[in-house]
Amino acid sequence: MHGMNSARRRPGAHISVSGVSHGYRRAGDLALKDISFEVQPGEAVALVGRSGCGKSTMLHILSGLMTPSAGEVRIDDALVWAPSPRWIVMFQQPHLYPWMTVRQNVGLGLKFARRPRREIESRVDQLLQLVELEGYAARNVQDLSGGQQQRVALARSLAVRPDVLLLDEPFSALDNVTRRALQRDVRQIAIEIGITVVIVTHDIAEAVAMADRAIVMRSNPGAIAEIVPIKIDRHDRDHRGAGAQAAQSTLQTAFERASVRVIESQRHGDQDALRFVATGYR
Repeated sequence: MHGMNSARRRPGAHISVSGVSHGYRRAGDLALKDISFEVQPGEAVALVGRSGCGKSTMLHILSGLMTPSAGEVRIDDALVWAPSPRWIVMFQQPHLYPWMTVRQNVGLGLKFARRPRREIESRVDQLLQLVELEGYAARNVQDLSGGQQQRVALARSLAVRPDVLLLDEPFSALDNVTRRALQRDVRQIAIEIGITVVIVTHDIAEAVAMADRAIVMRSNPGAIAEIVPIKIDRHDRDHRGAGAQAAQSTLQTAFERASVRVIESQRHGDQDALRFVATGYR
């Protein structure tokens, strides 16, 4: 993984989530209830939980794609109420323009921002080197593998120099080898250029590979069950070392505790327990 000039590094942004609750009209109940947490500048945090716990809903609120029913999100004290180039989302699909080349896709945001042509060319060259696609600039994105397309999407996301990168299970459709390589490289890039990261995942190994802390969520309604620090040597993030295995075990236990609480709630007569899954909350 190629580094970037250290002069371009930033400390990342501070995220503050205060008393966030959210409900959907079609469900009638809350998808999220009284969520509060902070993410420090440059930190990586994973939102972990079973399907239906509202973790993707929380990410969409962080990005400004949704407005919470109650509470607020602030990034460096700025109230989040709409999308911004300062906080960028990567989704499960790369959403590239298939008729464009790799270079054109990566530079699109800068073009929309009306940056000078030379600046766009220089920035795109930097980013293609960063994501190890410098030899693919003139290729059509349709000719790339799934992993390469996600690298293009990552480069495009970084082009506008965001302070926060929000990841909504972006590697879930990839094979294991490609997924692990991207987990490692995205985390390293975030460290090198100083970006705050929030990732949504139900994959325990992915949370350990990419995050400094995991916020474990329970469902019905979505709420924070516990927050688990992930303290391992960054060189041990290949999922095979003793430190990573121990961290995965600790996080798995917390995940199961949160799930048990939901099952017990269901046993005590909660007839609406499956409503969130049925309406598509994640």
